[in-house]
Amino acid sequence: MEYNVNKGIGKSVEFKGLKSQYLFIFAGGLLSVFVVFVILYMAGVDQWFCIGFGVIAASALVWLTFNLNAKYGEYGLMKLLAKRQHPRFLINRRNPRRFFHNQRRKGVAYA
Repeated sequence: MEYNVNKGIGKSVEFKGLKSQYLFIFAGGLLSVFVVFVILYMAGVDQWFCIGFGVIAASALVWLTFNLNAKYGEYGLMKLLAKRQHPRFLINRRNPRRFFHNQRRKGVAYA
């Protein structure tokens, strides 16, 4: 089988409909599900519970990643995260009269 990962020069990476940052979320999520699966199995948890956890967690991850990709698009998730970092409003508690009087600049001589 041959999978095309790149569509061309200057275009973002796309694989099976997932674009840019969603590929990293998908790959990191699958890696973390696998690590948790191995830790549970080595800790002595029942084999069928580990398999069930792996299947359910991986299915939820696939659904969530494709859902985010469809909802927010290629750059929408980054825009959403950037929007949360901006303040909702600015507070200016200075006296409004200071805007109307003439202020002298420091180091400037007036004749």
